[in-house]
Amino acid sequence: MDAQENPVSDAAALPDLEPATRRIAALLGRVDDNRLDGPTPCPDYAVRELLGHLTGLATAFRDAARKDLGASTAVSPDAALPVLDDDWREVLPRRLEEVAAAWRSPDAWTGMTRAGGVELPGEVAGAVALNELVVHGWDLARSTGQPYAAGEGELRSCEALLAPAEDGPDGSPEDGPGDSPEDGSDGDSLFGPPVPVPGGAPLLDRVIALSGRHPDWQPGS
Repeated sequence: MDAQENPVSDAAALPDLEPATRRIAALLGRVDDNRLDGPTPCPDYAVRELLGHLTGLATAFRDAARKDLGASTAVSPDAALPVLDDDWREVLPRRLEEVAAAWRSPDAWTGMTRAGGVELPGEVAGAVALNELVVHGWDLARSTGQPYAAGEGELRSCEALLAPAEDGPDGSPEDGPGDSPEDGSDGDSLFGPPVPVPGGAPLLDRVIALSGRHPDWQPGS
């Protein structure tokens, strides 16, 4: 295949993580200290752990894009509850900028890399990174009483990643993009079985439901 025919080699065709990272950064200003112990749609996480997870995943996927495979890309997100450092208000916005910049490089989307201790193709890692940012951005917005909207292209990417496996010709399930252990999302306790939603539900609600969350979740529900 000619390099010009490969969509991964065309920077203009690559998914852009920056809108998702900018939305998260915009949410941070309204996260007061008294909200840090509040609940989130992730049952094991308060807001402080969610922010710690966002910091860790932004660091890990930044390094995955750079193929800088060290400690940050080696640890499963399930290994321990994230710890939120005191300087998170300075560090997290910077990490969000860095992860978006790292995935603007066409090289990030090629070859193999690692995230969460799982080896996976660069193009799959980029899709997983976008999904993490979109869904956990929704988590943070919903946990802190803020509005949230994502672009259709981002949501279509997340929907494709999270969609359940379809049955193969012999009736047995085939791996979908979001079901293969190689995609780095299998076994992540922050993503549960899909939740049913009404027909005609908005695309954002469908994506959130596919991630195992109730789209109408509110603190205290």
